[in-house]
Amino acid sequence: MWRHPAHLIALGAGAGLAPRAPGTVGTLLAFPLYWLLAAFTTAAVMLAILGGAFLLGIWACGATGRALGAADHGAMVWDEVVAFALVLVFTPEGWQWQAGAFLLFRFFDIVKPPPIRYFDRRLKSGFGVMFDDLLAAGYALLVLAVCQRLIGPGVT
Repeated sequence: MWRHPAHLIALGAGAGLAPRAPGTVGTLLAFPLYWLLAAFTTAAVMLAILGGAFLLGIWACGATGRALGAADHGAMVWDEVVAFALVLVFTPEGWQWQAGAFLLFRFFDIVKPPPIRYFDRRLKSGFGVMFDDLLAAGYALLVLAVCQRLIGPGVT
């Protein structure tokens, strides 16, 4: 992890080295990142920062994947961190919504419904690592939007 800055980023500052469920640990890392950004920036600034973090992830996950000999090594969790932080930007306030967003994101990231699985299998690069999680985030946001429409945002 310490041999190259890309590894520190791709491994989520060590979150990806968790002995069990590193993707889930990486996703949890998005909460403090989001809370910190939300405390000091606007949604537009957060989106710009996350856009930069996505681009940084393409580089970091590409370099780390090459170094580890696996394009999408399980220890690389920066993709989960960035994608789930993006989900949180659009998630209604309240711990129930955030918990639901977490569960939905993890579900779609693990199950990889079409077209996520297609891109996960075919894009073997830093972009591919980041992109499939972006799609999982999109699915989670779609389900959250439907739930919000059906039950309203006032649930806290």
